[in-house]
Amino acid sequence: MDKKIINGLVAEYENGTFKAVQKDLYVIDGKLSFSGDDSEYEVIDAKDRLIMPGLINMHTHAYMTLFRNYADDVSFDEWLFKRIMPVEDVIEREDAYWTNLLGMIEMIESGTTCFSDMHMFEGQSCKAAKEAGVRAYIGRGLVGDDIGGDGAGRIGEALRERAEYECDTIKFVLSPHAIYSCSEHFYSQVAELAKKEGLLIQTHLSESVFEVESCYEKNGISPVELLDRAGFLENAVLAHCVQVSDKDIDLIRRRNATVVTNPASNAKLGNGIAPIKAMREKGVNLCIGTDGCSSNNTLNMFREMSLLSLMHKGVERDCTFLSANEVLTMATVNAAKALRMEGKLGIIAEGACADLIFLDLNAASLFPNNDVITALCYSANGSEVASVMVNGKMLMKDKELLTIDRERVYSEVRRIAKKYL
Repeated sequence: MDKKIINGLVAEYENGTFKAVQKDLYVIDGKLSFSGDDSEYEVIDAKDRLIMPGLINMHTHAYMTLFRNYADDVSFDEWLFKRIMPVEDVIEREDAYWTNLLGMIEMIESGTTCFSDMHMFEGQSCKAAKEAGVRAYIGRGLVGDDIGGDGAGRIGEALRERAEYECDTIKFVLSPHAIYSCSEHFYSQVAELAKKEGLLIQTHLSESVFEVESCYEKNGISPVELLDRAGFLENAVLAHCVQVSDKDIDLIRRRNATVVTNPASNAKLGNGIAPIKAMREKGVNLCIGTDGCSSNNTLNMFREMSLLSLMHKGVERDCTFLSANEVLTMATVNAAKALRMEGKLGIIAEGACADLIFLDLNAASLFPNNDVITALCYSANGSEVASVMVNGKMLMKDKELLTIDRERVYSEVRRIAKKYL
């Protein structure tokens, strides 16, 4: 049944700014409207609730909930090559379904309605997202030198996933892992395949000093320049971009690529702080991601927004830099732009997807309600999320999960953790 939402305070986006207004909303066929007709509606009373667009996590690895607090306080090389990858190599595919579902629980409970994923286990992220009802952009992590040779297997998995699972809420992204696991030729081939299939592309890029120095030693150019030479940079979604030069940033902007900053992960692994000010000044589309639980260690976008703003205010010694409104825009509107869903996601507007979260304005962390928009960046921690809707369907209502059996998931993940860790 279609829905009428009454008595709520709505976070609307207009002229580059979010503002809170008292307004009723209608949800008709999974889309938002500001007017209804004489039809019967399920009425949702949103008194003492702030209704806002669901947050969009633009870079994560949802299955990695298994690795939460498993490889902390170690170097990037040890974290990736000695701790994480050896376990990933032996995990059974079906076990990743449960660790993905744990990620969906955390995202729903902390207000994320859409995420862009890079995963290792065919079908499991898709299956979990479909059952949980979360909107997802799924990318099988790709590695290799040639898509017709050593990379063919994972390309095949990616395309099979798309054929089986693509629907209104699940879309697909071709996702070469990184320049140290994929050849330049492979990136070129993936870019051509993406154009042919009409798919988005994403990759990790310029995450560490080691990656950049190795690229210069091997190729004489930066990782950004390498991907541009490969024809991959155009409209790509680039995770991290911590170690980039002004020349790199100019190139990213010219190619209309998006940068997804991951402040917690990049800081925790000692990779540094991305030059957000320079990117912003040059007009790069900037979004936010949590990365996976092995390096963050949460999937909580409210935590990420707060950390992003506070970290860069300190770095720039400018208390006005990265305002709450700008950070919220990065987590919603800018993300929708990167996903080619501008005006449809990350915004409350006529005809937009009904992906909404309802925050309890009586939560101690938000009270008193002096400025509910800045509170989303500086006060909220995710626990204030009371209800969540995706595509017009309630996934959580008054703190009760409606699509996932929490106890079953916890039981399975305990078993899996004991098995591998």
